[in-house]
Amino acid sequence: MVSSPGFSLPQESHFEALKAAERRYVALERNISTMSNFVLLGFSEHPALQVVLFVLFLGMYFMTLAWNLGLVVLIGVESHLHSPMYFFLGNMSFVDISYTSSIAPRMLGDFFKEQKTISFVGSAAQFFFFIGMEGTECCLLAAMAYDRYAAISSPLLYTALMTPTVCVGMAITAYAGGFLIGLIQTSSVFRLHFCGPRVINHFFCDLPALLLLSCSGTFLSQVANFLVVCAVGGTSALVVLVSYGYIIAAVMKIPSTQGQTKAFNTCASHLTTVILFYGSGLSSYLHSSAGYSLDQDKVVSMFYGAVIPMLNPIIYSLRNKDIKDALKNSRKEADTLSVSYSSLS
Repeated sequence: MVSSPGFSLPQESHFEALKAAERRYVALERNISTMSNFVLLGFSEHPALQVVLFVLFLGMYFMTLAWNLGLVVLIGVESHLHSPMYFFLGNMSFVDISYTSSIAPRMLGDFFKEQKTISFVGSAAQFFFFIGMEGTECCLLAAMAYDRYAAISSPLLYTALMTPTVCVGMAITAYAGGFLIGLIQTSSVFRLHFCGPRVINHFFCDLPALLLLSCSGTFLSQVANFLVVCAVGGTSALVVLVSYGYIIAAVMKIPSTQGQTKAFNTCASHLTTVILFYGSGLSSYLHSSAGYSLDQDKVVSMFYGAVIPMLNPIIYSLRNKDIKDALKNSRKEADTLSVSYSSLS
């Protein structure tokens, strides 16, 4: 048998070369897989407080779910709460549940994980839903301000102005606007190139922490974020300010002090929510870079991502006679059903 001309690798050397190439391919595949994930540090810088923080945040999350879901159910079953104000309040409770649930379950699960990783797609989805729901709440607050303006400034035309069709249209617009914000910001952030260890010093994929990881220019993303915040947040804030300007003018025309107090009380809960929401949101996204701390951002993010959704149903229920009466009616009906069931058994 005549051997082929030229040099050829021995069989063993050829096999070893193939194995080496396979090992390099596997290593490369692992590197690509690792680089497609993010690592969330969460509150790992406080190892001694892990259990305490877990119990605290778990309690806050359960209270947020219970109070907001309870308010949604109460508004749904009590016929005298079927009005525009409570329609928007029910939607806001649903939004609070949704955007808290986009970060809380993973954050709680990460407390006792050694590897706190989240995939690229998972981080984009979390960012999209959180920003989308936050934008929706911003738009809903503006719709609620207009509703209060219509009720106080034009009480005789209120039912004509705030028809069910108008209310549903405003709610759909709020959701569409919110998710459009989410889509724009998600596209502007996740088109960036992320290199290095991809370690996010946060408990969820928030905008400032993600921008710090980019190894490409973030100028366009920052401009897009600024324009979206100004366009949506600014427009919503303008609607709120103009609405309350007309509300104050209308209330000052009421001759009796008691009537003025009653009119202002119908807006107090909404105004408190507006101040908390815009104050925490703007301090997080429109802060100056001088003296900026990610630890401070975690506190601010926890406030508007977990504390405010927990407080909203309390704020709206504490001084609201309609909700208190609805709760009393629900308790009476529950007691009546319990007595009826006991007598039958």
